[in-house]
Amino acid sequence: MTSLAEYLKTPGAVAVIPTDTVYGVVARAADPEAVAKLYALKNRHAKPGTLIAASIDQLVALGFKRRYVTAVEQFWPGAVSVIIPCAHLEYLHQGVGSLAVRIPDDPWLIELLSQTGPLQTSSANQPGEPPATTVQEAKDYFGDEVAWYEDGGVVDRPSSTVIQVIDDAIEVVRQGAVKL
Repeated sequence: MTSLAEYLKTPGAVAVIPTDTVYGVVARAADPEAVAKLYALKNRHAKPGTLIAASIDQLVALGFKRRYVTAVEQFWPGAVSVIIPCAHLEYLHQGVGSLAVRIPDDPWLIELLSQTGPLQTSSANQPGEPPATTVQEAKDYFGDEVAWYEDGGVVDRPSSTVIQVIDDAIEVVRQGAVKL
């Protein structure tokens, strides 16, 4: 039986998994084909999701500048996603020039990320619909378009708080699990 980590390493693979916040549809960030499939599933255009990683080193290896990620490392691990510039990762940021990134505080997820590398994520739902709180709800959204659903029981936590740093000030883009 293939493990979730092995499956995600398959070119073009997307899955629905429980994250540290909500159920998410995920793809390996280093796989442009899988990321394109994720965005097509979600009808995403110029609205990239969130990239999750096991460590700052994974973010740097993917291509983020170390100075950007170390400047915000005090927010991690945890449910705070920080928008960071990444002009060269066009297939990930969809022309926006930046991505929300997070290092989660969840041992199972960190172990998965240590095996797969960073994952591009988006909540498991369709635009305008509430995020799935169970695997069945996710299946109702995506059906056979997603081959792997990882059941984590009921996942009904707030989404991550999304921030960006402008000069020396923090701007809260979306209030979520962590109140800032």
